[in-house]
Amino acid sequence: MSKIILVVDDSSSMRQMVAFTLTSSGYKVIQALDGQDALEKANEQQVDLVLTDQNMPIMDGLTLIQNLRELPLYQKTPILMLTTESSDDMKLKGKAAGATGWLIKPFDPIRLIEVIQKVIN
Repeated sequence: MSKIILVVDDSSSMRQMVAFTLTSSGYKVIQALDGQDALEKANEQQVDLVLTDQNMPIMDGLTLIQNLRELPLYQKTPILMLTTESSDDMKLKGKAAGATGWLIKPFDPIRLIEVIQKVIN
């Protein structure tokens, strides 16, 4: 059974590129427009990994991670940030919120799959 990855980004072109990369590698993808949308989708269907942007309307990536980590189902689920934010300060905030890892846009598809394979169980 293929693993399900929730891809969260307010840019449809970014979601499509990430979804294409993941589905090409055999993952099932659910797309969300922002943190609020992602939280609703994660509650409807349990996912194996969350890949989220930071800067989004309604709910940003860090707030999404904090909300997911409060849910029993998502306390151990890998959550990766995929964002243009690269400052150490933001990475520390991500770690504090519960992010498993941090990837910088633009992403390298091969590297993205390698990182996912490392953290997904």
